[in-house]
Amino acid sequence: MFWTTLLSTLIATAASSAPLGAALGLTGLIILQFFVNGATSLALNAVWNVLNEFTLSAIPLFIIMGEVMLASGVSQRIYAALSTVFNRVPGNLLHTNIAVCTVFGAISGSSLSTAAAVGSVAYPEMRQRGYDRRMVVGSLAGGGTLGLLIPPSLSLLIYGSLTETSIGQLFLGGIIPGLLIALCFMGYILVRCLKDRSLYPVEPEQLEIPFLQMLKSLLSIWPVAGLVFAVMGTIVLGIATPTEAAGVGVVSAIALGFIWGDLTLHKLVDCFRHAAITYGSIGFVVVGAVILAQSISILGVPQALIEAIEELGWDRYWVLLMVILCYVLLGCLFDGLSLMVMTLPIVFPLLTGLGFDPIWLGVVVTILIEIGQVTPPVGLNLSVIVAVTNHEIGLGKTALATVPYWLLLLLGILLLTLFPDLVLYLPQNHF
Repeated sequence: MFWTTLLSTLIATAASSAPLGAALGLTGLIILQFFVNGATSLALNAVWNVLNEFTLSAIPLFIIMGEVMLASGVSQRIYAALSTVFNRVPGNLLHTNIAVCTVFGAISGSSLSTAAAVGSVAYPEMRQRGYDRRMVVGSLAGGGTLGLLIPPSLSLLIYGSLTETSIGQLFLGGIIPGLLIALCFMGYILVRCLKDRSLYPVEPEQLEIPFLQMLKSLLSIWPVAGLVFAVMGTIVLGIATPTEAAGVGVVSAIALGFIWGDLTLHKLVDCFRHAAITYGSIGFVVVGAVILAQSISILGVPQALIEAIEELGWDRYWVLLMVILCYVLLGCLFDGLSLMVMTLPIVFPLLTGLGFDPIWLGVVVTILIEIGQVTPPVGLNLSVIVAVTNHEIGLGKTALATVPYWLLLLLGILLLTLFPDLVLYLPQNHF
């Protein structure tokens, strides 16, 4: 009866075009009303407690920081500086796309912001130079996913807030996997470009850039390194909490945008407006998910699932595989953050109850969300890149170009499963 009510209510509300947050919240309230003797007040208390959490206030701050960096044109400077580093590497600017996405991800915390910021700078330049367009859009869509994994990460922030897991440890846990996946992306580009030289232009003048000029270009973006330290450095050193670091990051980003970028007061106001809209949509989904999580928790559903799995004799890795498949399939229908918030009430207690580390699980779930970002038809990164190209390359072709990066993200999950210390080493040795 419970599962029938849960699924039918979710399907009915979703079919009515109701927002996801409303669908989740209404489902939770119905379950509390009819299965927990009308204990709807418990859901309201849970919502109040979550929305008043100090850590949750970091989310709008990181959104503001990403919006400011996007509006100030700092991404152009980063791109110009890093482009000199890969001038002798087969693929040239294709590698630059991944590197800049990695750096910008360490500032914005958002996959969409990263894809939009880097794509708007890179695509016109690479199109003009004669790069293979499918390789360009694939690297931009795939590289944009790094914005969710490279800390500070909105995904890890929300995960930590909803599961009461240390956000500082989650941020540390995402560093090595994020860099590893970035290197895998670059490795794929290198192999493709070595096999097919027509994918990128060979520009003799670029090969003659001296080492000192390259070094000078890198040193020219020291303010960005300072901003990254202001956020991540203060967290790692224990100087500030993630929320305090986010506040420092916002102030630093605004100052950097005015002094080093082309930020104006009008643009800043737009940044706050866009951030408010983004956070409003995220917050609405979080409220609905909290209500649903409360109802599921009171009924002991995760514990019942664990007991059922134990009776079936399933290995925990088979359960993990089933969860991964569910995320991949649902990634076709929901945007990443909504999917995570919607599924965590069941997935988190289920997998942690089977012995998976919550820090490790947070990173894996984030990678699964990244996969959803490049999975059609909902894959938001794909839509952003199509918009950046002014629809010169359609959604289908962009999705096909992103398939290798999709597979590499799955490979990343396999590596983290085989070698969990890739996630856990930094959190265990720095806290």
